[in-house]
Amino acid sequence: MRAVIDTGVLVSALVRRQGVTGQILSALRDGRFVAIYTTSMLVEVVEVLGRAPFRAKYHIHPEDIAALIDLIRLRGELVIPRRSVTACRDPKDDRFLEAGLAGEADAIVSGDADLLALTPFEGIPILRAAEFLALI
Repeated sequence: MRAVIDTGVLVSALVRRQGVTGQILSALRDGRFVAIYTTSMLVEVVEVLGRAPFRAKYHIHPEDIAALIDLIRLRGELVIPRRSVTACRDPKDDRFLEAGLAGEADAIVSGDADLLALTPFEGIPILRAAEFLALI
């Protein structure tokens, strides 16, 4: 299975490693799916997790961020969107739709209401973390 995992899910997975989103990282580690990603998606993850107040609140270390990025690169596939999408109420979320199309994803995983409202997007289901885990 090929899936785009949005930033919110990845951040939540690092903060709540024993929760549902944390199980997605475990599934990625185990090779149960391929994470479709773009460079801009990785940059966003690093920016969000790298914010000093966030790191202090959740005890996130630079090594944790590096390990997450390394995991995505190891078990994922970098894609370069060929088509610009303007479908989401939040224009920043269009990047996940673009990645899904470019990577021929089987699913986009998100907890974001703006993305979930679009399901399916051009044949790609947009699933909550628990729904995705039930599929894989």
